[in-house]
Amino acid sequence: MSSEAGDELGDNAAPEHALPYARLAAYYFAYFAIIGGYTPYFSVFLHSRGMNASAIGLMLSLWYATRIVAPGLWSWLAGRGVHGVRWLRVGTLLMLLGFAPMLWPLHRGGLIASLIAFAFFANAIGPQFEAIVLSHMPGHSERYARLRVWGSIGFIAIALLYGLLLDHLDARWLPALMLPWMALVCLLSFSLDYGPGHHHAPAVSMQDVRAALRRREVWGFFVLMLLMQMAFSPYHMLYSLYLREHGYSSGAIGGLWAVGVGIEIATFFAIAPILLRYAPRTLMLAGLAAGTLRWLAMALLPGIGWVMVLAQLLHALSFAAFYAAAMRLLARYFPGRLMGYGQGINSSFSSGFGGVLGALLTSSLWPVGEGSGAFMAGAALCLAGAWLALRVLPRG
Repeated sequence: MSSEAGDELGDNAAPEHALPYARLAAYYFAYFAIIGGYTPYFSVFLHSRGMNASAIGLMLSLWYATRIVAPGLWSWLAGRGVHGVRWLRVGTLLMLLGFAPMLWPLHRGGLIASLIAFAFFANAIGPQFEAIVLSHMPGHSERYARLRVWGSIGFIAIALLYGLLLDHLDARWLPALMLPWMALVCLLSFSLDYGPGHHHAPAVSMQDVRAALRRREVWGFFVLMLLMQMAFSPYHMLYSLYLREHGYSSGAIGGLWAVGVGIEIATFFAIAPILLRYAPRTLMLAGLAAGTLRWLAMALLPGIGWVMVLAQLLHALSFAAFYAAAMRLLARYFPGRLMGYGQGINSSFSSGFGGVLGALLTSSLWPVGEGSGAFMAGAALCLAGAWLALRVLPRG
């Protein structure tokens, strides 16, 4: 989230001692440790259960399908009463219980049911936790960055560790490795609550939301975010399997994931002066250009290790810079307390619906060139996004 996005959240910061830093940081670490196990290796786990790439792509699209519904529903439930944090606790427990059956040798129907339950509640609790964090630090986005970094650290640590472990263990052990982090997230949720001013926040006018959504550039922005989500789908879903089929070990795969997340962390820490110097449109176009080069490299030269490292370094522009600039622009379109609505629409439409479309496209194109066709499509989607950005995004 950009500094503007955070600064729009309010004018009065909570006292420094009021921030439960250790508990929030631990939750971030544990939650993204789950993602660090799921994103790089769940496709490998499904492959160990006898599924081919097309079936795996369809299975993983369920993550994005639940994202269309889960965040909005959970936010609505949490906002209905004065004890909204209870829904975070319920969600973490149901995520744990939904994923636990993966420990058994389920048939495809059981795997699908368990994955839907896990994905629904994991997607439901993510935005609610972000709201809890931000309620503790209105107007102080720099404190948000210091907390959010623990999520990226958790992702890197687990991606590396599990990569090394899965070089020596069967991939069917992955659920057993992920469940302890889910249990920790569940336990930590009982130590958390919203910030002091949360229950006294004024309501937002729906007329303001509708007015923002009537603007052509706003919907152009959401479509652009959808295209970028689709372009990332082959990477998010089947990158690890793609590398394994080109001879990379699990340790090397985990290392390449870590390179991408490591450069992401470094970029987020260093990008503030760049955001002040360059317009969001410029940075988003740079991210789209980098994304085009990145996916072309993965499609055409997957067997060359140093090319894959360079492609991962392009994550600095294709994700981190693009995302930071996009959040700055989103804060402009949905200022102040409208930001929650903007984030919700972006999550459901761009990430959720775009993720489903991207998963279906990835599954359809994966047989083309043993995966290279899907990455070529990602490059084409980035080019389409650049064309759209030039037409609809403001220059300033």
